[in-house]
Amino acid sequence: MKMHEVEIKILDVDREKVIDKLLKLGAKKIFDDIIYAVKYDTPDKKLEKDNKMLRLRMEGKKAVLTFKKNISKGKAKTAEEFETEVPDLEEMSKILEGIGFAKLATFKKRRISYKIKDIRFEFEKYFDDYEKIPEFLEIEAEDVETLFKYVKLLGFKESDAHAWTIIDVMKYYESK
Repeated sequence: MKMHEVEIKILDVDREKVIDKLLKLGAKKIFDDIIYAVKYDTPDKKLEKDNKMLRLRMEGKKAVLTFKKNISKGKAKTAEEFETEVPDLEEMSKILEGIGFAKLATFKKRRISYKIKDIRFEFEKYFDDYEKIPEFLEIEAEDVETLFKYVKLLGFKESDAHAWTIIDVMKYYESK
């Protein structure tokens, strides 16, 4: 499935306060589970150098392969995303490694997702090597205007919204 993704991240959120506002806006909880993700790249990190990403992950009980190409980082991060469910995570991992991709990084996190129309609100809390990163909120919409409408409706300022990848978030907290 191809998607056009426009998203921002808001750091250091009070999840319960934000969820209360989301519910008042009519949001429905759609996911609450652990996600285990593996980022793949060539040994010379060609994908990363080209601003692309290949990821295989377990979203609860569902295995998903994703290819993402970042397009821009203005007020929001914009990317083209191609995603498909795969029947067997381990077999897909063997296929990726067999054609020359290597595991670049692994992540484990808890994701709690809410949805209003086509807008997604995802609370992310990383574990293990990245547990020092406080829980944050990611908002994803079809366009920048809708995205920032909800940033404001949730009581945040535009300056609270970062057009960051998770790598940017990790670097930010490593520097603190």
